[in-house]
Order: sequence, then structure tokens, then C-alpha cells
Amino acid sequence: MVLKINCKKNILLFSLVFIMLFILTACGSGNESSDSESDGNETEESEGSAEVTLDSEMGEVTIPAGAERVLAPFHEDALLSLGVTPVAKWAIGESLQDYLEPELQDIPKIEWTLPLEQVLSLEPDLIILENNIDNYEGTYEDYSKIAPTYVMTEETTSDWQKQIDTFSKLLGKEDEAEQALAGYEEKVTDVSNQLEEAIGDETLAAIWVVGGKFFLFEKDRHSAELIYSKLGVNYSSVVEELGEAAPQWEAISLEKLSELDADHVFLLAAEGESGIETLEKSTVWQSIPAAQNENIYILEDASNWTNKGLKASEKTMDDLLNYLVK
Repeated sequence: MVLKINCKKNILLFSLVFIMLFILTACGSGNESSDSESDGNETEESEGSAEVTLDSEMGEVTIPAGAERVLAPFHEDALLSLGVTPVAKWAIGESLQDYLEPELQDIPKIEWTLPLEQVLSLEPDLIILENNIDNYEGTYEDYSKIAPTYVMTEETTSDWQKQIDTFSKLLGKEDEAEQALAGYEEKVTDVSNQLEEAIGDETLAAIWVVGGKFFLFEKDRHSAELIYSKLGVNYSSVVEELGEAAPQWEAISLEKLSELDADHVFLLAAEGESGIETLEKSTVWQSIPAAQNENIYILEDASNWTNKGLKASEKTMDDLLNYLVK
């Protein structure tokens, strides 16, 4: 079984903007600092209006800033990290990003292909899309007719911290972004110290069990990058052999899993998953170090482990503390 991991996935520049720039230049008042110049981004304000100019997949775009009804399918994590509740949440049928449900349970779903009628009914005043817009039912022009539309670059689509930075500029939430990212780094330091004290140099592995198949996390796949690179937890030799994550996530055989020498193993499996029964009946699996030392932990919600985001990372860190820090 092969899982293909897809990253789930302006308008008007008023003449008043140029007038403001002229006034600021003429006055030489030093108020130029109000324009964000980092990464080529600028914010322009005038009475009763604000616009932000940002690089995007569609080139440099200028759109109204400070939207309140925001649609950013699959990237609700970044919005919530800024204190913004989206008008709808990403879904594939009944499948959701379950780790966000405590905050989004009352929010309507929108299918991942972004059907135009659904988008129109939500009445967004800002739409944020991933760089691969071919995944959507409509075109960039279609969505732009509904509301100002921003298309993330490939780099931003794949980097949740860049998403928070970009979204904060679009929404006028720069202070919230700074606080959120600072809080995240503080938690990383705290959790790293607690794990160092609790398990020291011991190794950890994580396996997503789905459809009777086993998907061992490479050292940079989803939450594994946080665990190994940010928190400094050691990985086993079998994880090392996998190398870097490829776009296609290949299942690993039970025979290969029998070589797993990790001291701690997290199994991410929904209730009733047949793969868990397979492992429980396997004598070779029961002989690995983690099983022998009763250091195998089963989590029924894999959604935060199989995503990247501030809230996903914080939830994964909480999981690690709950099971590893006694």
C-alpha cells in the first residue's frame, strides 16, 4: 500500500496608497517604519482602508488586509494559532483534522476540492489557497470573483511557520504571530529538557497503523521532524536506514519491523485497527525491545502526528510527556 501525501492543500491598489507614500516621503517623518519591508512585503494604510502587498504563487499581489471571514482549507492550524476562527474547516468526506476539533467542532465542513457553490455560500472575505491550485474544483479566477484570494508559494505551503508569518501580515496579526511562535519555542525547550531527564539517550519510533499496513515515520516525516530535530530525541537504526521522507510513503513489512530496536514505540491506530491485532499475535514483534520492556504506546488519534503545524506540534509534545515522563 502506498500513501501519497499531498500537502492540503488581487485585487485593487487604490490611488490613495500612492498619495500616502508621497506624503510620508515629503514629510520625512520616519513613519516609513510602519511599512513592513521584510521579504519584500508592504502594508499600506489610509483612512478606513488597509491593504497588504505580498509575494504569492501568482506573483506580487495586493489585497485588503484584516479580513474577518477567512477560508484557508487544511491550514486552520495556522489561523487558530493567530486567534482566528475560520468560516469552514477542511474535510475529505467525514475525515477531519481531529486534533483541531475541540476548537472547530461547531464550524461547518468544506470538501477539500473547494466546490465553488460551497465557497460562495460561506461568504468569505479572504480565501487562502495552497500553491497547487489544480487540486481545487475552481480556478484562481473563479475564487477571486467570490473574494480576494491569496495563493501561497510552495515554500509557504510546506512550512507552517511561514504560514503563520504570512497569515499574520494578511490579517494584521503580527503581534499574535510573534507571541505564538515565542510560546512554541519556550514549550520546545521545556519539553526537550523533560524528555532528556526522563529517557536520556533512549530511542523512539512512531508507526502509523492503517488498513492493516505499517508506516514507519522517517526522521523528517510530519511530527518526526519535531521529535528528532527540535526535541533532540534519538531514533533507532531502522529509522536511520529509511533515510529522508519521499513524496510517497511506503508501508514497511512486518518482517522489517521485527528488527526495530527502538526503546519506545508509538503506534498510531484507530480503534479496531486490524494491524494492531496482527502485531499482538506476532511473536517476532513481541520480542522487540520496546515490547519486552512494555514501552509500546497506542494512540487512537494520529491526526496531529501526521500533520505539521503549531497546534499539531504542541499536541504531539503533550502526547510525549503523557507517556514518557512519569
